[in-house]
Amino acid sequence: MSATLKQKLLAFPFYLLPHHAISWCMFRIARIQWKPFKNLAIRIYTKLNTVNMDDAVITDKYAYASLNAFFTRAIKPERRPLDADPVNWVCPVDGSVSQAGKIDGDRIFQAKGHDFSLLELLGGDYAVAKPFENGEFTTLYLSPRDYHRIHMPLDGQLRKMIYVPGRLFSVAEHTVNSIPRLFARNERCVCLFETQQGPMAMVLVGAINVSATEVVWHGLVSPGNSGVTHFDYAEGEITLQRGDEMGRFNLGSTVILVTTAGFNWDDAIQPGKTVVMGQSVGRMQV
Repeated sequence: MSATLKQKLLAFPFYLLPHHAISWCMFRIARIQWKPFKNLAIRIYTKLNTVNMDDAVITDKYAYASLNAFFTRAIKPERRPLDADPVNWVCPVDGSVSQAGKIDGDRIFQAKGHDFSLLELLGGDYAVAKPFENGEFTTLYLSPRDYHRIHMPLDGQLRKMIYVPGRLFSVAEHTVNSIPRLFARNERCVCLFETQQGPMAMVLVGAINVSATEVVWHGLVSPGNSGVTHFDYAEGEITLQRGDEMGRFNLGSTVILVTTAGFNWDDAIQPGKTVVMGQSVGRMQV
């Protein structure tokens, strides 16, 4: 059996699964605070996923109030120092690079044989998508063992947040390689910032078990309706600094960082490479 066929077979059940029902159950289970249950859940989770507790502010895994509190644990700032050059954008998450490169007009590369529309990814608003045409992007995957908080690549003012409802396909490698337009089909939260280096979009993509994305200025982002929902913010209303926490995932998922044309990615931002929050990802051309 070829590797491609195997990945397609592994991905097929996700077309049939009740994504939101499974994720709702996981949402409830992960917040149970009854000590015997939550300790058992954390014990099982850490046996299945190698977690480096030395990085955490609270190193005792059983000291967390729930499995979700453990998922979203804080990290020691000294373990993730920000790149010293303030011009460099810093990586917003711990994880691995799924893809990175140039946006071809309106098309963003997903995996071999698959791409998706920038316009669709950003919620279908042409005025929102237009500045990023022929720009640059990187897709960053967070595995279940990773640190799940998301940070600012550079100083920015939030101008718009768009909640886009959708499916909750897994974002593991076999599904990304097999399911067309996956990132433009999954539920997502699009955050649009103004920066001194131009517009920046951070797209927080939900996945199965991860339908509870949070941002620091709003809390849980899930209006619970069937339509795209826009939230607009006045100039200066919400300003975040480089390295500040801007959101978090439950369990693991994907962040797509989108820039305008003229951004230069560091050599380390290559598919398959491991990244950590705070390292440089590149800079805008002067």
